[in-house]
Amino acid sequence: MAKNDLITSFLIWRLRHLSNQSFILILSGLIGIFSGFAAVILKESVQFIQEFLTDDFYTEYANFMYILYPLVGISAAYLVGRYLLKDYGGHGIPDVLFNISKKSSLIPKVKIYSRIITSALTVGFGGSVGLEAPMVMTGSAIGSNVGLLMHLNAKKRTLLIGCGAAGAISAIFGAPIGAVIFAIEVILLEISTASFIPLLIASVTGSITSMILIGEESLFNFDLKETFLAAHMPYYLLLGMICGVVSLYFSRMVRRTERIMVDLGDQYMRILYGGAFLGFMVFFFPPIYGEGYGTLNTLIEGNSAQILDKSPFFSVIENPAMILVFLTLIVLIKPIASAVTIGAGGSGGIFAPSLYVGGIVGFLFAYSKNMLGFHIPLPIAHFTLVAMCGLMAGVQHAPLSAIFLIAEITGGYELFVPLMFVSAISFITTTYFQKDSLYKLQLKDQGKQLPETKDQELLDTIDISQVIERDLLPIHPDAKLKNLIDLVKISKRNIFPVIDENQTLRGIITLDDFRHIMFDSEKQETVLVRQLMHSPPEILLATENMQSAMEKFERSGAWNLPVVENGKYLGFVSKSRIFNAYRKRLIKQKHD
Repeated sequence: MAKNDLITSFLIWRLRHLSNQSFILILSGLIGIFSGFAAVILKESVQFIQEFLTDDFYTEYANFMYILYPLVGISAAYLVGRYLLKDYGGHGIPDVLFNISKKSSLIPKVKIYSRIITSALTVGFGGSVGLEAPMVMTGSAIGSNVGLLMHLNAKKRTLLIGCGAAGAISAIFGAPIGAVIFAIEVILLEISTASFIPLLIASVTGSITSMILIGEESLFNFDLKETFLAAHMPYYLLLGMICGVVSLYFSRMVRRTERIMVDLGDQYMRILYGGAFLGFMVFFFPPIYGEGYGTLNTLIEGNSAQILDKSPFFSVIENPAMILVFLTLIVLIKPIASAVTIGAGGSGGIFAPSLYVGGIVGFLFAYSKNMLGFHIPLPIAHFTLVAMCGLMAGVQHAPLSAIFLIAEITGGYELFVPLMFVSAISFITTTYFQKDSLYKLQLKDQGKQLPETKDQELLDTIDISQVIERDLLPIHPDAKLKNLIDLVKISKRNIFPVIDENQTLRGIITLDDFRHIMFDSEKQETVLVRQLMHSPPEILLATENMQSAMEKFERSGAWNLPVVENGKYLGFVSKSRIFNAYRKRLIKQKHD
């Protein structure tokens, strides 16, 4: 009670002394700090666990603990999430998008800390996923719950969710501009100029928090010594198309593997089979252990032979061709490993795996071309960097985020031209075959549909139960025409649902269906309603979303459609009623 009184007193003080805009700016800065702090905790926890588990591994021999670690990590993440935190598994960014669209930007409070714990266990023990998606979920949950605590409406909570996401991404990558664009392009989709400033503040405070706590150490050690040459553009064109194709492979393999994991049924079987399978993949291909960013640094630094270390059979081979084979196999299995990790019950995302695969694709492209020796040599660092951008653009359908994020991470601003070019080509190639991003496809696989436009999003806030009209007078199919005429005399509507004794909708009948015989006294006694009724052009379900309902209205050309639930008649919905509800919500949204 004291806590509620304190918050109430603060909100009253805030209304008197702070404008809404100033209050949002202050909250955005605090959310950025909290998100940055959470990102640091997660990064440091994973690094500590990984160093503790693998520091004493032999470089030139098989390390059989690789087989066990992922199973232990996934099991621990699932058990802790389910029985202690009551929140386990799932995708980070798709879940945030769904909560914004369908749950009025309300994210459960437990997600502020649950994903930090379960992701640290998953990735620390070798789960082949990234930390970015869990951190976006954590930051978004911080923003949502701060907004709820401060009694802000759904629109402002959505903005604070974007602030949390921007703060988290900025803290992880040290890329405040890319983080803001990511929040706009992936999380918020549409934003006003006034809302842009809170995102900037949250992103900057998140990045500064990370710098203060762990310094300015970068994820990647790209040393871009060579300058960009226009003569490389044909190769960048080819690289962009390859990135588009690999993006399609990545997305489809992730979804296909996730479906296979779901088909296993029992959760403990998923953990057992998934953890064991992942363990063997890591045993033979140690670079897929955890996020894998260290592998990209190793490649860029010119120590490509080191990636074969700690792998049985491969570590004793120093043939450059074997490096190409080994890396190609990693490109093929990394999406599978990521999907197995999440499908088995682990916590993480595909953000980092997509960057990881992109970096290896770029290295393979430049390294193999240089081995062949024709034409001019290609700078490996440039192509590794640009391909990371291409995969992110193709998999996540976020080309602008990819350009700025990758440029900021590496300080490779002189590569803006190839970054823009490759991301555009990859995005075009991917969207030609696959319209939606992997995030939206994952939601569709779960039976969740996101609106494609703001109009659809607003329409989906209208529940069918809110617009059902129940004043239409029903009639039994065995009633006579004269009984129907009696209803006409007292009804204000010209449509009548035909309902049997079990409240089942048998059909409908309109005034036009019997107008030509309604004054025939003989037919009034002999003609039954069942002879005049007809099936409605479409039937709405009580559980149907409004977008689907409007599609049925458009398809049928009807102005009124009946609604049923479990086969029972509930009432009718009219277009005019929907339009009126839509207009009221539109006015309220503009007011907010």
